[in-house]
Amino acid sequence: MQNALAFGELTLFSIRGPIAKQELKLPVYKAHSSQMGMRRYLADLLTILSSRCQLCPTARHLAVYLLDLFMDRYDVAVRQLCVISVACLLLASKFEEKEDRVPKLEQLNSFAYTCCLNLVLTKKDLLRMELLLLESFDWNLCLPTPAHYIDYYLLASVSETDLYNGWPVTSVTKVRAFMEKYAHYFLKVSLQDHIFLSFRPSLVAAACVGASRICLEISPSWTTQLELLTCYSWENLATCIEMMLIAHDKDIKESSKDQMTLLQRQQVMGSLVLQTPMQVLFPQSRYHPMTQRSALLSQFHSPVQDLCSAYRDSLQAPRPSDLASGSASGSLRSYSSLPARFQPVVQTVSVQGPVAMQVAISAEPRHCLSLTYGSSYFSKHHSYAAGCFDG
Repeated sequence: MQNALAFGELTLFSIRGPIAKQELKLPVYKAHSSQMGMRRYLADLLTILSSRCQLCPTARHLAVYLLDLFMDRYDVAVRQLCVISVACLLLASKFEEKEDRVPKLEQLNSFAYTCCLNLVLTKKDLLRMELLLLESFDWNLCLPTPAHYIDYYLLASVSETDLYNGWPVTSVTKVRAFMEKYAHYFLKVSLQDHIFLSFRPSLVAAACVGASRICLEISPSWTTQLELLTCYSWENLATCIEMMLIAHDKDIKESSKDQMTLLQRQQVMGSLVLQTPMQVLFPQSRYHPMTQRSALLSQFHSPVQDLCSAYRDSLQAPRPSDLASGSASGSLRSYSSLPARFQPVVQTVSVQGPVAMQVAISAEPRHCLSLTYGSSYFSKHHSYAAGCFDG
């Protein structure tokens, strides 16, 4: 273990020199783009495209960095920004990946269609954009990003002397695996906000390791070995780490909110599945103005009751006052026992046709019951969440 770590430190010191020199020559990012509102969307788009193309983190970070520098220097139309973003991804993949892993034009067009981008990429447009980008950067794509440092810093991210919740670490291998996942998560967090471009790439990579140790509750939060390896003290990293932890807490809250919304939606859909079609169309009333429940109302509450039969019986329903003051037996009185003023006037109409028949039509409106039912399923509004990009 110690020999592997010593070899990693030697490799880092042999490589850090050239990268550190390039880091000092990085162009100044001024955040003067008039289209800064599109920046988060484009960064997420590049993250998704790079993930689907299975590109390495260095290619992803270099693509976003090229886009940031280009947007900081030029004002570009919104439609052209998408083409420039894909061109940045192509240049970064050609610089960081092997030739067989560089995305093909058909693959990019397929992904653009999947991401609902209203554009069709052509070889001519991409070549023209690539030449424009190369001329803008003086044909120099050797631009260090935090992803170029993270693998070396992870070699010393966990040691056998570290403590987890005050207890010695039982498995350094397992903790290092979780450390790697957290560190790459914070690398993606650093892509989402341009404020991280105000720090050096090596400092952002070191802050990813420090934030990961805090999330994993490993103490001490920053070791002497890490300080010697990264050349940054805890005081140098505190501001950047705090920004990463704030973004991490925000992601946790949004994730918990989404899970709660999904759980509530599943409960609602589950309750609807358990109901029969008649229960959904005719839910039970939440308000019963009558003191006694009649046999007529129970017909509406029965899911297997025929709708026409229920409606036909409702035409013969007595007045609410009679129901409220009915006898103890609860039997309904017939029309013959009603006063004459409440009996309907019936006219007889003769219908000419092959068969003579008599139709009784009520000349006066009946005094029907007014029933109040609760809102049905069709009056509800169900909202579903839509995703931009997650990467």
